[in-house]
Amino acid sequence: MVKKALLGIIAVGVIILLFKYCGFKDDNGTTIIEESALIQEQIRNVGKLVVTEGHFSEVITYKNTKKGFLNIFDAEKKAIVIVNAEVTVGYDLSQIKYDIDETNKTITILNIPKEEIKINPDLKYYDIEQNGFNEFGGEDYNKINKQVRESLAKKIEKSSLKSNAQNRLISELGKILILTNTMGWTLKYNGQQVDNQRLNDGIF
Repeated sequence: MVKKALLGIIAVGVIILLFKYCGFKDDNGTTIIEESALIQEQIRNVGKLVVTEGHFSEVITYKNTKKGFLNIFDAEKKAIVIVNAEVTVGYDLSQIKYDIDETNKTITILNIPKEEIKINPDLKYYDIEQNGFNEFGGEDYNKINKQVRESLAKKIEKSSLKSNAQNRLISELGKILILTNTMGWTLKYNGQQVDNQRLNDGIF
């Protein structure tokens, strides 16, 4: 993560040096236009899918009981379900919306996409017990799938997966902040100026 961030900073620095020494200063208006184009190019460069992956496992015991023949006895069915799930938390940064004010040298981020959580569980059933009065059907499998997803969602909230994904988001947005600061522009979000401190505080 640190190496990628450093490479990103170096890349931005090289772009800025090229910008300064390649004759883009015919007049003030031309300079502002070129700065604007450079900032837009940097936004396009970070406009990718940032994904953090995780793996979760758990064992669930499913039971269901209903009355059997003439309500004389209870008919029970049960199964042990072993769950292995691949989970991804991502941000599609190509959906970032922004506005550039060349007169005041300000770029305003209007929208940052919300995180996208994808859960892909693999379920294996063991020790299935059932009888003719209470057999497994589609409704049972739907209930099990719902229970698995709800349980995994709670585990994801308690894990570091979401915070890791947000750190990657901040790393990408930091590249925009470095460029705008170096060129004397102001970066804003939600009506407030963005700096390193506010970025690291998770204002996004």
